[in-house]
Amino acid sequence: MNFSTTLLLVLAFVAANLPFLVERIFFVIRPRAGSKNFAWRLLELIVMFFVMGGIALLLESRGGDVHKQNWEFYAVNTALFVVLAYPGFVYRYLWRRRGG
Repeated sequence: MNFSTTLLLVLAFVAANLPFLVERIFFVIRPRAGSKNFAWRLLELIVMFFVMGGIALLLESRGGDVHKQNWEFYAVNTALFVVLAYPGFVYRYLWRRRGG
């Protein structure tokens, strides 16, 4: 793997987990209820998926021609992004905290 691929995978892992680790809506606005609900986290995850797609497109265009992709490519990338978000989801919703 070259550097840009490794960088893209690390950035995707961080971007996929940020919605579950940060309590501010889109990392700026504090929610009125004290904590974000799942709908905000899901919306942030979708936005981060498209941001990472833009970064990937930028890296690919700097390396040469951009290849046209079919729907299978996007289905696999969506599944990969959801799998990368799993540690943040487990930390936020499934991890049992002591005393809680």
